[in-house]
Amino acid sequence: MEILVIDGYQKKITLDQLKEISEDFGGLVKAVVDIEKRIMAIGGELHSDEEAFLLERDSQQRNLWGINLYPELEGEEFIEFDSVINLRPMYGNRTRQIEDENIREKIKEIINSSILT
Repeated sequence: MEILVIDGYQKKITLDQLKEISEDFGGLVKAVVDIEKRIMAIGGELHSDEEAFLLERDSQQRNLWGINLYPELEGEEFIEFDSVINLRPMYGNRTRQIEDENIREKIKEIINSSILT
């Protein structure tokens, strides 16, 4: 699967497209969100693939956060804030979960502006 960059402005994705991508990955879509550039990379097999993809395009490590999207679910179950790339003690995140509520809210805003329902 090709990694896609969704920016919420010119390049958006539909919920149906997310569902199609999720079929290849057991019902979920891995994504890495750049909270500074307000973009997300999707379609990689691993969060680290998407992270590397964005780093090659001048994203900064401290702004990248891994999530999982479950297009068949709704509400709070749609987004899971869990990824190995989120283990960042030097940035105050000591678990796979995104612990900072402000970062979670930014991610939700980016997702809401990027997915057409």
